[in-house]
Amino acid sequence: MGRTSDARSRILVAARSLLGQRGYSGLGVAEICRAAGVPKGSFYYFFESKEALALAVIDAEWTAERDDWERILGTDAEPLQRLRQLLEATEARQRAGQGSYGAVLGCMFGNLSLEMSNQADAIRLRLQEIFEAEVDLVEAVVSEAHRRGEVTLVSTRDAARSVVAQLEGQVLFAKLYNNPSQLGAVWLSCLALLGVHAGRHGDRLPHVQDVADE
Repeated sequence: MGRTSDARSRILVAARSLLGQRGYSGLGVAEICRAAGVPKGSFYYFFESKEALALAVIDAEWTAERDDWERILGTDAEPLQRLRQLLEATEARQRAGQGSYGAVLGCMFGNLSLEMSNQADAIRLRLQEIFEAEVDLVEAVVSEAHRRGEVTLVSTRDAARSVVAQLEGQVLFAKLYNNPSQLGAVWLSCLALLGVHAGRHGDRLPHVQDVADE
């Protein structure tokens, strides 16, 4: 079975990388096992199916992303500044992916939503839960900004959902055009969604390269 102590983690690491680059449908168990350096029997010892592995990968990806979102959105900075930093971090991740793989990979959750939402109920439902959790995190920040009188809106929940949808859509554009700079439009769009005057919080989302040069 190979090294039982780390076989499962090696399969997860390999699958996470391949799934991010290739998607679900075109990826086979044999290819995952080759990339992980484990025999095929090891796969079925730990995972009953490719779908079960995909769910485990999604959970691992969300654990890492949730930690990042909570760290960024949970600082002592002003709420809208925290939101802006989240958008900057998203652009940075896409730039890093492009640097590592030669292409913008987009969001695994968004990619799988487009590919799998009408094929696998378990995956679809898990992705729904993740996007709702993202909305929860953003809503907490938007609600704080609303209490401070910094945003003008009727429903903080609807506003948070719109912000997440706008971010996800721009990540999709970044992947389509293989250009992380597509995310530069997100900040102004979010300000408009929240009813904030752009001049108060900056007129653009600076590119990560700009931030690094400051």
